Amino acid sequence: MKLTFVKAINAIAESTAQRRRQLLELNQLLAQLNRSYRYFDSLRLFTQIHSFQSPKPDHYTLSTALTACAILRETLFGNQLHAHAILTGLRAYPHVGNTLLSLYVKAADLDSVRRAFADIESPDVYSWTTLVSAYAKLGHMEDAWEVFGRMPGSDVAVWNAMITGCAENGHVEVAVGLFCEMQRVGVRHDNYTFACLLSVCSTEELDLGRQVHSLVIKTGYLVRASVVNALVTMYFNCGIVVNAYEVFEEAEAGVYDQITFNVMIDGLGSAGRDKEALEVFKEMQEACLRPTELTFVSVMSSCSSARVGHQVHGHTVKMGFEAFTSVSNATITMYSSFGDLHAAHMIFERLEEKDLVSWNTVISSYAQGNFGRSAILAYQQMRQAGTEPDEFTFGSLLASSECLDIVEMIHALASKNGLMLQIQVPNALVSGYFKHGKVKQAYQIFHDSYPRNLISWNGIIAGSMLNGCPIQGLEQFSELVKTELRPDVYTLSLILSICANISFLQHGRQVHGYILRFRLFSETSLGNALVTMYAKCGALDRSLRVFNAMVEKDTVSWNALISAYAQHGQGKDAVNCFEAMQDSFGVKPDQATFTAVLSACSHAGLVDDGTRIFNSMVKNYGLIPGVDHFSCIVDLLGRGGYLDDVQRIIKIKHVETEHSNIWWTLFSACAAHGNIKLGRIVAGFLLDTDRSNPSIYVLLSNIYAAAGQWEESANIRELIRRSGVMKQPGYSWIGS
Repeated sequence: MKLTFVKAINAIAESTAQRRRQLLELNQLLAQLNRSYRYFDSLRLFTQIHSFQSPKPDHYTLSTALTACAILRETLFGNQLHAHAILTGLRAYPHVGNTLLSLYVKAADLDSVRRAFADIESPDVYSWTTLVSAYAKLGHMEDAWEVFGRMPGSDVAVWNAMITGCAENGHVEVAVGLFCEMQRVGVRHDNYTFACLLSVCSTEELDLGRQVHSLVIKTGYLVRASVVNALVTMYFNCGIVVNAYEVFEEAEAGVYDQITFNVMIDGLGSAGRDKEALEVFKEMQEACLRPTELTFVSVMSSCSSARVGHQVHGHTVKMGFEAFTSVSNATITMYSSFGDLHAAHMIFERLEEKDLVSWNTVISSYAQGNFGRSAILAYQQMRQAGTEPDEFTFGSLLASSECLDIVEMIHALASKNGLMLQIQVPNALVSGYFKHGKVKQAYQIFHDSYPRNLISWNGIIAGSMLNGCPIQGLEQFSELVKTELRPDVYTLSLILSICANISFLQHGRQVHGYILRFRLFSETSLGNALVTMYAKCGALDRSLRVFNAMVEKDTVSWNALISAYAQHGQGKDAVNCFEAMQDSFGVKPDQATFTAVLSACSHAGLVDDGTRIFNSMVKNYGLIPGVDHFSCIVDLLGRGGYLDDVQRIIKIKHVETEHSNIWWTLFSACAAHGNIKLGRIVAGFLLDTDRSNPSIYVLLSNIYAAAGQWEESANIRELIRRSGVMKQPGYSWIGS
């Protein structure tokens, strides 16, 4: 009997130990799922464990599930876990109570945070810190200060929470004061303190950031990943890429974590240094650090070639990130930038969980590809899926609007959805109405929108210029400078274009003065616009002075000066400028350069220079001449009487008949030099494309008449009469 009892006790003990081992393994699996960012799987596993007869979830199981709920902001599931904690008595465990605090902080539920804190019998440092952090993050700084004042002890974590709270609420000076106070009262900084303070150092507080950087080196905290990450982020935010790179390279290899590489990739990509961003991504893989969701989102935006983009996409599929909505959204954007809308559409269709960004991305892709109907169809599918549009949705639809009806429909939908208060929507509507020539409607929306941003003003100025209302555009610029907003480079470029188009020299000089006053002359695009403006206003000497004063000159700068010489009939100066451009470091002639210099040669009759430059276009620069270049060389040779050379060029280059401007240039040259044979051939080409044009018949008749072939001239005139082609009679508005 006694032996049987002992066996029973041993069996119970073995069974209990087995259940404990089983629960331990399940808890370890839960933790592993959380570490792998598989939070939904973690909650599913908890649900299964909870349904077991044995073993039952313990405080570790519960706190791990609550952590997953907090990260996912699954408040409903979290409330159920909270009820379970109360029912089973597991709430008494400190880490369960603290995890409940974190859950409600993430959900921004301050009342629940207060109740959860009050339920903790003996709050520890984590509890107090979480409460202070909750008040600070939700903007209740007075409550945060009150809790901070009555806290037992002075742990560094609480100071960090206060510094972070002050920083996030815009109290930078208070945050810095707390940092200094820590030193005074003897609370030693840690890596999170430095990271908190560095996070508030923007361009305005760069000096402070550099001082903190020095203190980090002095105290030896450059070996902590969070501090390195904060320093790199600060320098990228301040636009100092070199310093960010220096911090990254100075840190020891073992210090790097996934966030370090993510910050570097994102920072370099945002700075337009795509190649270096991809090299850092390669380094991350060589360091055996697994890329995260954010890694691939950043890398996708740095892919400037389709080949690299395909490889990165392959990595996302291989590593199981394609199901992540943010990664798929970035992939759609990437393929759209390559012009591969088919691939973008395929990614979108395969995406199971589409969010608003997914729909906006695919609509924007269609808009950028000028597929207006596809964009509208995607919008309709989005509404059927139950996703509400936002200001970016309507902005993309307006960008691709192919007709006025679409603009008016979107205008009505935006008003119905209450989105007219989002300034992006009125701005897009203004552009949409201007695009279809509806100036009155565009101005009405502009005047009704408030508050306006600089994009609003740029839109109304650009629309006025494009719709033949330059004076109204200048008037809007005058109104803009009266506001608190300051015109940017694009605004000033628009105004200079208007001044150039209407030869308004006085206003153009005032804009030049504004540029100098606000030290914007270093912007190359503004220098280029000034060169063009002065040239079109007849002030070639000022164009040259502006060009010579420019610190940096690009291809457009040289093109602008060459065009200025061409417009003023100074062909030799244009050729000399072109030759100087060839000797300039880092600048290479493009198609527009050759159009400008060949036009100058044509108007100045510089046949030798023109033919030499035309030949160098292909031989030296590998550029294929376009219609404009052929038109210039034909005009140049035609004016000089080299009609045989022109005929040979046209035969060699197989100039198509639809390029009528080239044939008209040659036709005029035939008339000027009395070349009947070639004139008859050219007239035949022109009549093939436009048989009803009376000018062809008249000019051919004049060629015959100039050569003394009166009968042929009369026959052409008779042909005009019999074919019913009417020549518009000339008249003068000056009375006799």
